[in-house]
Amino acid sequence: MWFWVISAITGSVIGNATSSWFEKTAVGKWFFKKVEDTYNWAALRYDLEILKTEDKWRKKYPNMAKQIADLDARLKDLESK
Repeated sequence: MWFWVISAITGSVIGNATSSWFEKTAVGKWFFKKVEDTYNWAALRYDLEILKTEDKWRKKYPNMAKQIADLDARLKDLESK
């Protein structure tokens, strides 16, 4: 049993390190861009709601998000004058 646990942990650590390295290469950048495009296409095609990074940030920092929204509203008001 311990063999499987150690094997799983080792595999995930090596996989994560390889993925981090691969993401920085030219082929990795191209590949991850294609994967992201495919995710976005599927979300639009099948009307999937994907929680975006900005939504997570807004939930984590609601006060700052409100301040930014207020500043954005003020800016739009000033631009319309």
